[in-house]
Amino acid sequence: MYVTAAMPAPLALKTPSAKPNIVRQRTVTIKPGKHLFLEGDPADRIFEVASGVLRLTRIMEDGRRQVIAFGYPGDTVGFPSDGRYHTDCDALVPSTLVVHRRDQLESAKGDPALHLRLLQAALREISGMQDHFMMLGRKSSVEKLASFLRVLTDRVGEPLGDFDQVTLPMTRADIADFLGLTTETVSRTFTQLRKAKIIAIDHVNTVIILKPIALRAIAEGDDD
Repeated sequence: MYVTAAMPAPLALKTPSAKPNIVRQRTVTIKPGKHLFLEGDPADRIFEVASGVLRLTRIMEDGRRQVIAFGYPGDTVGFPSDGRYHTDCDALVPSTLVVHRRDQLESAKGDPALHLRLLQAALREISGMQDHFMMLGRKSSVEKLASFLRVLTDRVGEPLGDFDQVTLPMTRADIADFLGLTTETVSRTFTQLRKAKIIAIDHVNTVIILKPIALRAIAEGDDD
């Protein structure tokens, strides 16, 4: 999941009629902190996130970490680069993945509907990655965090009376490494949005969106 646009889950995962097709396929469950794959491993499988949240990261040569994306239900992870995974991938919460073997996908006998769904997922990933790169270079810290909260709310927000709330399974450091900020800046920006009464924070990891229109305006750079 990237943060500059709300990337909807594939229709095959969102529509009730299609969901049983996912459940009947082979699945694997991983615990928080466990890796699904590591950068450089042979990419022999592709995974659709059925439940939970994944974190995709890369470690730079100087030891710094970049969080590439977060995988939410409806997202697909594990697309190969030269036949190998190009990120580490671990679970932030208990997560269930639908497993597809690459050799079966690349066979002419594969499921055409599945091929189309994964092709659409790959195209969304490319588009989202391009938008994310633009966000990293062009948006201010408050615009980045507002974009992040806005997309998460659109994807996985839950109603709370007249408001929406979203749970953040990732740490402030994860968010910082995703948005190209320091942890201190992320914490300070959360405080800025809270003091402006655009959000409220409950138990650190639950954010309540008090003013969604104002949050969207900030995310789009229209908060003047």
